[in-house]
Amino acid sequence: MNNTTTTLQSFKVNRQRLRLAAAIVVLSVLAGLLVALFLWLLDLVTQFHWQHNWLLYLLPLAGIGIYFLYRLAGKNAGAGNNLVMEEIHQPGGGVPVRMAPLVLLTTLVTHLFGGSAGREGTAVQMGGSIAAGIARKWKLSPADTRLLLMTGIAAGFGAVFGTPVTGAVFAIEVLVVGSLQYRAILPCLFASALAALVCAACGIAHTAYYISSATPAAQWLPIAAPSVILLGKTLLGGIAFGLASYSFSRLQHIINTISNRYIPVPWLIPFIGGLIIILLCFISGTRNYTGLGVTAPLPSDVSIVNAFHTGGASSFSWLWKIIFTAFTLGMGFKGGEVTPLFFIGATMGNALAMATGAPVDLFAGLGFIAVFAGATKTPLACTIMGMELFGSSYVIYFALACFTAFYCSGKTGIYTAQRRKTKALAATTNSNGKG
Repeated sequence: MNNTTTTLQSFKVNRQRLRLAAAIVVLSVLAGLLVALFLWLLDLVTQFHWQHNWLLYLLPLAGIGIYFLYRLAGKNAGAGNNLVMEEIHQPGGGVPVRMAPLVLLTTLVTHLFGGSAGREGTAVQMGGSIAAGIARKWKLSPADTRLLLMTGIAAGFGAVFGTPVTGAVFAIEVLVVGSLQYRAILPCLFASALAALVCAACGIAHTAYYISSATPAAQWLPIAAPSVILLGKTLLGGIAFGLASYSFSRLQHIINTISNRYIPVPWLIPFIGGLIIILLCFISGTRNYTGLGVTAPLPSDVSIVNAFHTGGASSFSWLWKIIFTAFTLGMGFKGGEVTPLFFIGATMGNALAMATGAPVDLFAGLGFIAVFAGATKTPLACTIMGMELFGSSYVIYFALACFTAFYCSGKTGIYTAQRRKTKALAATTNSNGKG
């Protein structure tokens, strides 16, 4: 009787594991396909906006359209990345499947009309939405649902940037500051890699960034003794990158709080936000800080790619991008924060390099990953991203910049649902009825 019971229990456990494995495969393939579609459409709307600059003047009306789309069909989907993270922390609220098409459409609208936003938030929300839909359809347990949601984050992130290892580590690092969810690393790595492969198989090519091997950073005396002066500059740069992360996070939260408190008609918030973006373009005298910012219509314009070269950014390009993006996202437009953070970091790194005599391409790369690390509280994932994007020769500089930015960026980042380690442990203890 005992053997029969044990065999039956083993069969149920193995069946559950197989169902979860199948769910992860389905999720990864769907996420890869959806991200590929999103990136293809995003490139189309970006090119279209460059060719029709007058679309910027319709941004306020686009903001009203986004508001009513979420009002009519979105419900709790407007919470975005935070909703996915909250569902992992405390299942029950539910991540709606409609989040995927809604965030895809509204992100494209934001970029079409010139809002300053990114793309990772869209990819992560699509991954989380697909994961939640599969979990409900297949009636997965709460524990398996949590894991599937984490793999959804990994799949979306890995596919949208073409960085599968970073996507996996980001998914296990972003939920709780200072704690890694190691149990999920293998399924997250599988999901991130498969989604990235599917996205690449659809013909999506990710932007290539280069740090020249001719820079002084590569000229180590022995390999374990890099330039002390350059390390000192990297440390100071990491402090500046952390302060930029803090400034961006705080400004976005402040703008969101003030606009919701003092603008009584909700649909007027994105409308006024759109007017502010137009005004900022006139004040700055350029449209370099609208849109995604990875590349630019003219070789002389400021962009992430150009920031890796001398003269590719002005001294305050990073500050302008903070302001443009904080008003775009803080007042109701949709998209991610990460690509604007790349822009902020790369242009700040360019400015610091020009001021200190450091290698421009190296410092643009350091800012690229370190501002992201400080804003999302994921220094390990960002260090790995540096290696995936730029190569492993500079890993000591990547780590120093990312962890310094993390420590100098304040206690809170761009994700309000992110928990700190002590609070997460307390919540786990209470839910288990212990302590």
